[in-house]
Amino acid sequence: MPKLLILSVSAGAGHVRAAEALCAYAAVHPAGVEAVHLDVMDFVPTSFKALYADFYIKLVSHQPALWSYLYQKTENASPRSFGERLRRAVERLNCRALKAEIERHDADAIICTHFLPAELLSRELRRGNLCKPVWVQVTDFDLHRMWVVPGMQGYFAANDEVAWRMSERGLPSSSIRVGGIPIMPAFSERRERAACAAEIGLDPERRTLLMMSGGAGLGALDTLAARLLRMDGDFQLIALAGRNEAMLGALRQLSESYPGRLHASGFTPNVERLMACSDLVITKPGGLTTSECLAMHLPMIVNAPIPGQEERNADFLLEQGVALKAVDAVGLEYRVRGLLRDPSKLDDMRRRIAPLARPHAGRFVLDTVLEAI
Repeated sequence: MPKLLILSVSAGAGHVRAAEALCAYAAVHPAGVEAVHLDVMDFVPTSFKALYADFYIKLVSHQPALWSYLYQKTENASPRSFGERLRRAVERLNCRALKAEIERHDADAIICTHFLPAELLSRELRRGNLCKPVWVQVTDFDLHRMWVVPGMQGYFAANDEVAWRMSERGLPSSSIRVGGIPIMPAFSERRERAACAAEIGLDPERRTLLMMSGGAGLGALDTLAARLLRMDGDFQLIALAGRNEAMLGALRQLSESYPGRLHASGFTPNVERLMACSDLVITKPGGLTTSECLAMHLPMIVNAPIPGQEERNADFLLEQGVALKAVDAVGLEYRVRGLLRDPSKLDDMRRRIAPLARPHAGRFVLDTVLEAI
């Protein structure tokens, strides 16, 4: 049985979710594959984790302008500059335990869903300390320079433009595959709208909006939900509060004023069932979330993108005609009103999704890696 080691970094949820999706596909792969997922942050000192992962989350949440500056600064920096060499040296010093764990697993191949482990392993490959093939999966619809790690067995791009940018950055075209972004197998399965709606007490015949986050750019989720529900129009709303218990309580209190029109939910592992009974998703444009929406053929209104990668994800979706963008609560209401008033626009967005949907990206990655072993 081939053994794969999948390395992610919990700086944001997307890299981890992509790794988990690859493990889920490995569990049902006909070749019989053992896949082990390691979060790099589980093998570094607490101080480094606080700086690398926790600080990143605080930065994008509370200081997006500063994050935008750093994103662009590192995008334009030379890999040979003193700052970049110092950064990689600090990462190596803090990831010694990870190297030992990788050696202990002795996998047949390694897949990285974040550039940090890829950079560490690139050096090991150059020095002859590692003889296993290493692959890199980009998890957004654009390419930051730090994903361009030389010496890998291969690279998986979300779309043709990312692949083209890889080759323009000097990576060999023969090593680049376009397969999408890995998402859970559940998003590739057909689901009956009526059955999924009945599970949560919604009418499958009514237009249904799924709101997955508020975001700093729009406001609190309960405030947004109340604003939309005050609109005229025959629609119902699903609002996901995640693990925010206070927000979930506020949404449930709001639902008492709109019986049968608002379904409030906390964290759910079965978001695909909520998507199956929805017509439109209001969400931040993360690479994984938007890939899930595309797989379910769901048009989007994107809001509050993180500067850098999410802004570029939003640009891609807007260019393809499968999403609209709301910069504030007023803009969100305006766009929802327009789509409800002219449903043909929503249908047109949905038709444009078909060529972009890659629900089996995880299977494509595994097949490619296994074939090369």
